[in-house]
Amino acid sequence: MIKYIFGLFLSLSFLCGEKLIIDANSFESNDLKNITIFKGNVKLEMSSDKLGSDKIEIYSKMDSLSKKKKFYKYIAFGNVKFEILAQKKVYNGRGDKLTYNLESGEYTIIGNAFLEETMDAREIYGDTISINKLTSIAKVKGSDKKPIRFILNMESGNKSK
Repeated sequence: MIKYIFGLFLSLSFLCGEKLIIDANSFESNDLKNITIFKGNVKLEMSSDKLGSDKIEIYSKMDSLSKKKKFYKYIAFGNVKFEILAQKKVYNGRGDKLTYNLESGEYTIIGNAFLEETMDAREIYGDTISINKLTSIAKVKGSDKKPIRFILNMESGNKSK
């Protein structure tokens, strides 16, 4: 078990090229399912990205070339709040669930999704919001009963008359 945990964190730091720090009230690992679970007041920090939630599941798989386990995604559940840096822009968000795919660089917020791009003061609400950290492309889905809402705080170019 300790060898697996050490291997998981070693692969996380090599794959990410940066340090991953996780604080939580409890930890469990399942070698057969390649999953590591952190529960209770979970705080994750990786480079300039920060995430808080009730629970985070980290998934790994065997790399066919190196024959080592590699981290490929995490899923956060409950009271999810985050701050990410993508293409020199800071995004703050929240939702019921968040998935991050390390290979594609895509974050997906599911349920009561909210995303704010702080530099341009843009806010968006929807059922599902995806933002790609590598390309800064965002996609938002709503529904007939709960359409997306986009808020842009515009500055008036003619402030004095």
